[in-house]
Amino acid sequence: MGCPLALCCLLTLLLPLLTPGASMSPAERISQAYDPALYMRKNTSTVLQTYLQCQGSPLSDSGFSAPELQLSSLPPADISFKTWHALDDGEHLSRVQGPFLALTQHLQLMGNDQRDPNPGSPILLAQLSDARLRAQGLLGNMAAIKAALGLPTPPVEDTPGLVPFGASAFKKKRRGYIVTGEYGHWPDRAMRDLALLKAKYPI
Repeated sequence: MGCPLALCCLLTLLLPLLTPGASMSPAERISQAYDPALYMRKNTSTVLQTYLQCQGSPLSDSGFSAPELQLSSLPPADISFKTWHALDDGEHLSRVQGPFLALTQHLQLMGNDQRDPNPGSPILLAQLSDARLRAQGLLGNMAAIKAALGLPTPPVEDTPGLVPFGASAFKKKRRGYIVTGEYGHWPDRAMRDLALLKAKYPI
């Protein structure tokens, strides 16, 4: 957050949340969302790398990977091209909003989980907090785009549901691994949706 470029991108990302009444065209809203989302996509791997380094073996072992692990409350970003291409504008946006809401909540939970095992890792806690703010900013941008397009903006469903606070330390670490992994995938999915809309609604 000390980098001026990072701060500028974050403020731009959060702008729709700060100025909900601003009147902008769909093209302007989409363009406003695009660059901060691109910045977020380029920096997601840093969160995963920092997280793994702080968890100890086996997560911190060189080459560790477990792509088969999933959370029922956080759907994977993968989608077939045929299904994705058939989505309308509202579906492109809504299908990103739900997972990003789940990401904001899981990232907050991860921050709580990491304070006990890693009280001496302020970098990790700061990165998790920053990631959560960026996910919240993208949510605000998606809602602003839908409003500019005249699409309904119902409240996004609260996805995580019951949280197993009594989970073992390893289960918490595994959950965090899944969340940081999906945090790396969903911005890429969001960028594809925004790129499609940007081409459809040029300035």
